[in-house]
Amino acid sequence: MSRWPHDAPANGTSAPARSHPAIPPGTLALVNSGLFADASNFELRFVEDYQRISAIVGALRTLGLKVVLTSGSFDIIHEGHSMYLEAARRFGDFLIVGLDSDEKIRARKGPHRPAVPQMERLRMVTHQRGVGVVTLKHLHHERWGLIKAVRPDVLVATEDTYTPREIAELEEHYCGRVEVLERMATVSTSARLRRIQLGLPEPGEAGESGQPPQ
Repeated sequence: MSRWPHDAPANGTSAPARSHPAIPPGTLALVNSGLFADASNFELRFVEDYQRISAIVGALRTLGLKVVLTSGSFDIIHEGHSMYLEAARRFGDFLIVGLDSDEKIRARKGPHRPAVPQMERLRMVTHQRGVGVVTLKHLHHERWGLIKAVRPDVLVATEDTYTPREIAELEEHYCGRVEVLERMATVSTSARLRRIQLGLPEPGEAGESGQPPQ
């Protein structure tokens, strides 16, 4: 497990500080007043520019806060998404969420996805309890671009996101540690869309006879 950034090296010297852009005037006030409010404050929480995110992270660390990062599509928000985000938030003090852009999802899942456009998905995620900042991950971004911008204390991912070799590389160079969570949804978004297209009931909605309720 790598030291990042709170553990001192074994030789007793100070751990190397992470480099972040200079904190712009007003960023600490923004963090204190807007990003910890109960309201969704979408205009404050949606930060598309990665350099600005790095500056916010610098301000958070000035306050001594532990930063958590996770990512995903979050297409058709369901209880599994909410449970996952809540679990991720428990690993630190401030949660940053990267959403795959519409273009990025289409490249991976085909022309009919996502079901919900990116701006609506972004707004829905800001309404989830414990989410501090949301941003977009675009198809043209470099590999691990958001991770490199945030350099989180804890990177949270699902089981099939990274290989063991990638986790070792991430922990050595770009984050404190990687926490792998099991998927928490009882049904995937893709399976739910198929059921909707076929007019099938959700699991558990059928009556005792096994037939869908009228």
